Amino acid sequence: QVQLVESGGGLVQPGGSLRLSCAASGFTFSSFGMRWYRQAPGKERELVAGISRFGSFTNYVDSVKGRFTISRDNAKNTLYLQMNNLKPADTAVYYCNAQLSTRDDYWGQGTQVTVSS
Repeated sequence: QVQLVESGGGLVQPGGSLRLSCAASGFTFSSFGMRWYRQAPGKERELVAGISRFGSFTNYVDSVKGRFTISRDNAKNTLYLQMNNLKPADTAVYYCNAQLSTRDDYWGQGTQVTVSS
């Protein structure tokens, strides 16, 4: 049974930092690329960052480039998102995603990130 469990969200002031984690289980973590998405109130879910199986390749939405870093530890079956210089526009629920096939698309429960003074 595939499970993705996010943690690390919270309330932070503008300019602050958070590190999100996603603990994965139920599949061979190192065999799949992984993604972080986010969804702000009243908006569609947005792809924030992706990483290849061994971390060699990463990609980011333009709005977070230079501020966010996606990484993974395959030994710990864990995906990370380091978020620096956070802005109010980054406020959203952040989701971990694993697409194992065209039919098998898995999501975590999400973790709330709120950036506010």
